[in-house]
Amino acid sequence: MSQLHRSKRLGLLLPSSNTTQEPEFRFALPPSISLHCARLTLTSINADATKRIVEELEGESRKLADADVGVILLAATAPTSRNGMGYDRELQQRIRTASERPATTASTAMLEAFSLLGIERVALAAPWPEAVNNTVAAFMQANGVAVVNQLAMGIERNIDVGLLPSQTAYDLGCRVDCAEAQAIFLACGNWLTMDQIDRLEQALGKPVLSTNQVSLWAALKVLGWKEPIGGYGQLLQRHLAEENRYEHS
Repeated sequence: MSQLHRSKRLGLLLPSSNTTQEPEFRFALPPSISLHCARLTLTSINADATKRIVEELEGESRKLADADVGVILLAATAPTSRNGMGYDRELQQRIRTASERPATTASTAMLEAFSLLGIERVALAAPWPEAVNNTVAAFMQANGVAVVNQLAMGIERNIDVGLLPSQTAYDLGCRVDCAEAQAIFLACGNWLTMDQIDRLEQALGKPVLSTNQVSLWAALKVLGWKEPIGGYGQLLQRHLAEENRYEHS
């Protein structure tokens, strides 16, 4: 068996009950980038759980730093947006300080993608409860992006979200779309979405973004990857080599 060569390492912080991010990332990652994971305790998607999950942030970030990763990514939209404008950057800095590594979050990546694509009005769809959707929508709107329509499936157990077929992302994306929306955002890192993004963009004629797609895009940019990655929407196909206009500390 030939030895696999990995030139860069991506460190991923993910909820303990997430069963989707690792396979979605591994399918999309270039062969020269390896994935290294640490888990933060979360079994339910609710306000208390998305607050407690970051209590473990420093310890798990330091463990990833032991693997000499080139970036640490907290790829969870609800936990990184739950405390309003600037909370994503606060968590980002906590990871950086603990690990002494570059870092980003799903919510930071989402805002960067909106800025790069000039998106000011979005339709938001997610599998989790409506209350969580409202918190994410409020975060978007505080950062200057209007949520013109939103739908939530109401699933609270995160392990159940991971069992949903990706067809649910296509169906909900089509349902939430409206004329006012410049783009669709499919939120939740445990929801299978990435294999439906190209299909949705072709059907709707507008950008479609998801938690895992924007998170992977942002991490790849930190690692210096600039080659197109096909099959997962225009963000990864066309925009890896571009600079972001969204400024964050």
